[in-house]
Amino acid sequence: MLGGALAAGASLPIVQGLLPRESGGLGTAGAKAGHSGHAGHEGFAHAGFAPGRSVNHRANGFDPTNLLRDFDYGKTRRLASGRVLREWEIVAQDREIEVAPGVKYEAWTYNGRVPGPTLRAREGEKLRLRFLNASDHPHTMHFHGIHTALMDGMPGIGENRGGGQVGPGEEFTYEFDAEPFGVHLYHCHVSPLASHISRGLYGAFIIDPKKGRPEADEMVMVMNGFDTNFDLSNEVYAVNTVGFHYVNEPIQVSRDELLRIYLVNVLEYDPLNSFHVHANFFQYYPTGTSLEPSEYTDTVIQGQGQRGIAEMKFPFDGDYMFHAHVSEFAELGWSGFFRVGNPSRLTAAAASAAYCDLPWGGAGRKA
Repeated sequence: MLGGALAAGASLPIVQGLLPRESGGLGTAGAKAGHSGHAGHEGFAHAGFAPGRSVNHRANGFDPTNLLRDFDYGKTRRLASGRVLREWEIVAQDREIEVAPGVKYEAWTYNGRVPGPTLRAREGEKLRLRFLNASDHPHTMHFHGIHTALMDGMPGIGENRGGGQVGPGEEFTYEFDAEPFGVHLYHCHVSPLASHISRGLYGAFIIDPKKGRPEADEMVMVMNGFDTNFDLSNEVYAVNTVGFHYVNEPIQVSRDELLRIYLVNVLEYDPLNSFHVHANFFQYYPTGTSLEPSEYTDTVIQGQGQRGIAEMKFPFDGDYMFHAHVSEFAELGWSGFFRVGNPSRLTAAAASAAYCDLPWGGAGRKA
């Protein structure tokens, strides 16, 4: 499988000048595979990557602005026992997406998007997911939660009963109870695992507590990255796939309204990721499995697969930055702005323009 992934990378349409390179060029992935650093990133122009160009969201089939508040509740019906059954249909597909202006990536997707749909249920419900593999590769769906081994999406467990690894053209129905409440994730668990996850086979999975949570403006941020030249390190970092999207299109929120962020880290090839908000603090609930926060902070660090809930209110109008508190990640796409209220002193493009004028960036300028 890894050989196939690398072969696909050899024909990947990459715009020259947009991606960082070793001195040997993009063709040196094999020689670089074992490195631990990110040489070449220092030449990467930030805040949009390519001045005057933008990602074609229509061609992608999804828009990161819409992904923020797009929760898929599936279809429900009440069983004879009175219990709610919630059902979804998920299709694995191979699809080319654009992760930065002009930078195409051969992704593996759930329902044609990266991240996959944000599945949402309520604690105690019965969940049923029909998974169809329309990809050219074997895949599964592994859910973080509590369930039987047959429903775990693990290759080698349950193939004789239709489970385990699901081959191209095959399908399997996952069925389990919605527990525990919190913010979770799902992803493919076929080897090589790094390849299947980094290609885009992941999504957020939210189980609401039976009594719910306080009313809030809710959104999902899936922290991810893309190894666009298949050298086993990332060239683009993002929230919800498109680098710098929320710099170019700040997230509109209301002043003094509770904001709840379901934050999930699925970044491959880097051990840690982080979330930092400017000029504010948030209550943080690790994994969302407790109704009491663990800390009041402005920065949280997550390993791959970790997740949590951040709740905050903005008391002042204005544009407020959020980003990874790893400078490399922030300067390679993992940055954005919250636009609070109606900041009259700022034009629609002020935040993005100001960010582009920072000493280290702006069309590739150096300090």
